[in-house]
Amino acid sequence: MRRLRSIVETLEIDLRLIGMIAALGVIWLVFDLFTGGLYITPRNLFNLTVQTASVAVMATGMVFIIVTRHIDLSVGSLLGFIGMSMGLLQAQVLPEVLGYGHSMTWIITVAAGLIMGALIGALQGWLVGYQMIPAFIVTLGGLLAWRGAAWWVTEGQTVAPLDETFKMLGGAGGTLGVFWSWVVGGLASAAAVLLVFRSRARKIAHGFRTKPMWAEVALSGIYVGTILGFVGVLNAYEIPTRRVERMFEMRGETMPEGLTLGYGLPISVLIVLGVTVAMTVLARRTRLGRYIFATGGNPDAAELSGINTRLLTVKVFALMGALVGLGAVIASARLGSAANDLGTLDELRVIAAAVIGGTALSGGVGTIYGAVLGALIMQSLQSGMAMVGVDAPLQSIVVGVVLVFAVYVDIIYRRRTGS
Repeated sequence: MRRLRSIVETLEIDLRLIGMIAALGVIWLVFDLFTGGLYITPRNLFNLTVQTASVAVMATGMVFIIVTRHIDLSVGSLLGFIGMSMGLLQAQVLPEVLGYGHSMTWIITVAAGLIMGALIGALQGWLVGYQMIPAFIVTLGGLLAWRGAAWWVTEGQTVAPLDETFKMLGGAGGTLGVFWSWVVGGLASAAAVLLVFRSRARKIAHGFRTKPMWAEVALSGIYVGTILGFVGVLNAYEIPTRRVERMFEMRGETMPEGLTLGYGLPISVLIVLGVTVAMTVLARRTRLGRYIFATGGNPDAAELSGINTRLLTVKVFALMGALVGLGAVIASARLGSAANDLGTLDELRVIAAAVIGGTALSGGVGTIYGAVLGALIMQSLQSGMAMVGVDAPLQSIVVGVVLVFAVYVDIIYRRRTGS
């Protein structure tokens, strides 16, 4: 046990990350046992990642909100409002201007969703930062107002069908295929190894302590194995034979006998990975990120040091709003329609994902990858219970208990480590 602890300390791996991965593994194994081996399959894991995508994207923004000692209860309702607005835009407004099936429809729709989310988020941030209205009250009002606005946009009627290219962003119908998934996996693996050794070179250049070379190689192996393993699992999910036959028939060709094709990486999962990397860089490598964590750690000291905490609040909420807009793109594209109940209770899932991922409600502490893992844990629980046949009320009870337990474990961990 001591040797294992020594290896973990040498590798400088976050113990909380190991704990979350272990918890996720236990959840998967338990549900796989109860479903007779149906849970840990390429098909189910593919669906699991697609279902997690929109909440995971928003959870990365919620990390910054909570780190700065605020909360955003409006994200689910705002997602519904933006989703309905984008549906109306691409189904009724743009076809009259550009014509049906225009190549710019999905681009304009996505841009509109992101801008709308950022502006609404900035408005809420202005009310919190400059008008000194508690974020709880502002976003609680937003929860009610934006849900009502979502209904008002189309008087509660579902908007469908959505643009075909737009729907590919949801992941269910938009994937890279096996070949390009391996290409992306290879490039990501090379980038991970490059970052490990570039970080080592910078530490040596500045005279900082470095890990032993074996530890750097081991970390690189872990990163590469995780990336390629993830790609391999999703590539193993095969497209149904009849669908492949129809694809060849549409091109006037005959499908070769015995041919199998895999789905590969969903586009929505690529979006999540891109957002995770971008938000991690923002948190660790930029002045804005340092200001966010400094403000969360001690708002008074941050303000005295010259940080404009009011403007920072506006920026954080605007970023949250933009990510909600992106989440609305993924959620509505996955469903292929925009309904009035889109995003219902997502605010609770997003907050729970951030908290389970290690973001401290007292502010100042949080990780982006933790929030994404938290979202995956939440979705794994809900998906597994649904497959086992657990009633919806009991599912809510279990998720609530898990959330409280996760916060309790986090408090105990911080007390013992002094973090």
